[in-house]
Amino acid sequence: MRRVLMVVPLLAIAACTPSTPTDMPDEVAAQFAQLEDAVVEWSEAGTIEEAHAAAEASRNLIMGPDGPLYGDADGDGEIAGASEMGLLPGDAGEPGLVHDPAVNPCVESDVLGGTWERPHSRWAEVIDAIGAWTETNNTFPSLASHPQRVVGWATLTLATDDLDTALEYASHAQLHVDVTRAAYESCDA
Repeated sequence: MRRVLMVVPLLAIAACTPSTPTDMPDEVAAQFAQLEDAVVEWSEAGTIEEAHAAAEASRNLIMGPDGPLYGDADGDGEIAGASEMGLLPGDAGEPGLVHDPAVNPCVESDVLGGTWERPHSRWAEVIDAIGAWTETNNTFPSLASHPQRVVGWATLTLATDDLDTALEYASHAQLHVDVTRAAYESCDA
């Protein structure tokens, strides 16, 4: 009986121990690394063309080829951030790399931002928030998913020709990428 009593608390501790980056599936870890690299390139861009390419890569890595804004957004003839699958589900419900909220409760809350039972509606929310955004009305906090907010900042970057503005948007995107990664890895926040 004493052994059982000692094992139960150890199991409870193990169940509450946050995931570590090594617990992340390889394909998800690779996509996160690419996303983080793209946002760093975006934030360190020396030209608006570099900022556009990195923002495009960031957006594509999150959306994947089944997302409504996926593709060559900067018109340079290449799809930066091309991937077989985005982090989030596609517009018609195609799977995304981050799809299992059982990893931890923060994945469903911060990464997926709740249910994706109606994915077209979830992407429509992003497109509506982008369309309604102004310098005095930041609509992105209304988006439940932090990766969706990155898509918003990337889209605004692709629409500007001002490098300083693009770099400012990159700093917002970086915050949301950091929250996304932390949420995937643990529930400490």
